[in-house]
Amino acid sequence: MSWKKALIHLGLGDESDYEQYHVDGAAPHPDHVDPAHRPASGGPSAPEPLPSFEEPSAVGEVRPISSRGAVARDPGTGEPQTITPTPIPVLPTATQGSVRPRPQVVRPVPITANAKPQVVVPASFNQAQDVADYFKTNQPVVMNLQGAERELCRRLIDFVSGMCYGLSGKMERLDNQVYLLLPANVEVSPDERRRLEERGFES
Repeated sequence: MSWKKALIHLGLGDESDYEQYHVDGAAPHPDHVDPAHRPASGGPSAPEPLPSFEEPSAVGEVRPISSRGAVARDPGTGEPQTITPTPIPVLPTATQGSVRPRPQVVRPVPITANAKPQVVVPASFNQAQDVADYFKTNQPVVMNLQGAERELCRRLIDFVSGMCYGLSGKMERLDNQVYLLLPANVEVSPDERRRLEERGFES
């Protein structure tokens, strides 16, 4: 710094010199840049501002799906095309096809109404074989246990109960310790029942 500028800086110089100092020492305008400090034309320039993009909306457009088919675009021409869904074939059921259910026919079961029962008065358990033989030939049996011992009665009743159940028959109580054993599809007429009762269920 020269002596004159030092005096002006300390406020000891003339006012005109002071104003000239400010004019001479003013900072250069940004447009007047020293060519030495300018960047070369081939060097990197300042980065350009990036273009602004609008953020996509969180809610997209909802289009209803047509029941007649979906709409797509041809990848070559870009024209819209309608895609028609292929119908699913319905298989015929048993009632729709050729298979028909067979009609249920109820046939009456023949019943022997006037069968004459065979009266058995067992004295031992061995006579249970006679009862079974009559029963297997569709012969109704009247089993009279009125004179039998209690243990024999219990064993015979257990035996004929299982026999009737296994052969689809039935067992009826006619009187005290007197039983009517009926095979399947066999009945005894009311007149025959009355005659048995009149004879005291004896043979």
